[in-house]
Amino acid sequence: MQKLVFSIDIKASKEKVWYSLWDDDNYQNWTSAFCEGCYTISNWEQGSKILFLMPNGSGMSSVVNINKPFETMCFKHLREIKEFREMPETEESKLWSGSDERYDISESDGFTTVSVSMDIVDSHAQYFKETFPKAMQKLKEIAEAETKSITVRIATKETREKTWDFFTNPKHIVSWCFASDDWHAPKAENDLREGGTFSTTMAAKDGSFSFDFGGIYNEVVPMEKFSYTMGDGRKVSVKFDMLDNEVILTENFEPELQNPMEMQRTGWQMILENFKKYLEKH
Repeated sequence: MQKLVFSIDIKASKEKVWYSLWDDDNYQNWTSAFCEGCYTISNWEQGSKILFLMPNGSGMSSVVNINKPFETMCFKHLREIKEFREMPETEESKLWSGSDERYDISESDGFTTVSVSMDIVDSHAQYFKETFPKAMQKLKEIAEAETKSITVRIATKETREKTWDFFTNPKHIVSWCFASDDWHAPKAENDLREGGTFSTTMAAKDGSFSFDFGGIYNEVVPMEKFSYTMGDGRKVSVKFDMLDNEVILTENFEPELQNPMEMQRTGWQMILENFKKYLEKH
């Protein structure tokens, strides 16, 4: 077993670098240096399980050992995955089971340094020595460019069927689709099919402001995922992953340019949190 160390300086804030590392679309982008289509399934909470997967169903089952936002992320790798199933421990897997992959970030004078350390078996060391710098360069390009995608998510122990229904059924949408208690959603319509449209009216309760949030569906896979294009052309994808007995609902959306990125992230996350509260109460 070897410990490999990599580092790169990025001209961006530590917050932007953090999201460039772990937001879904960004993660898939920089890890394409290893394999096109890499993705994760996790609620990303410290101590929780995380699956690192490739499109062919192979990957790694791990634990989020440390998640200290804007400072440190550390994974402990435990088991191999084949055909989307966790494999029993073997003599070979014992060589690396329990190995760490750690990311530390620090900001100074307008630059953020990403330092990565990872335990790796000798037979794979040369591969990562060659490919990880390429991945870090992709990360740098993402973080130093305009934000193209933002990820928000919640996790719930409710069933996927109930979660899907409460998220897509207009009779439920009107009860949760707003970010704060001084707003409400007086009207919702949803034709949930490819080419179908949806519209939700979001309004301040004092009547001072309202708008319709809507779009056209590009893809709908019942109980699993859907995507749509908003009226201004921005794209959104929503997926309902299962991990053990938990539903992980993830939204990826293209931001608009009028409002700060963090304001948009916070607003979308607050609506998801409101959805979770309503879902688990009813």
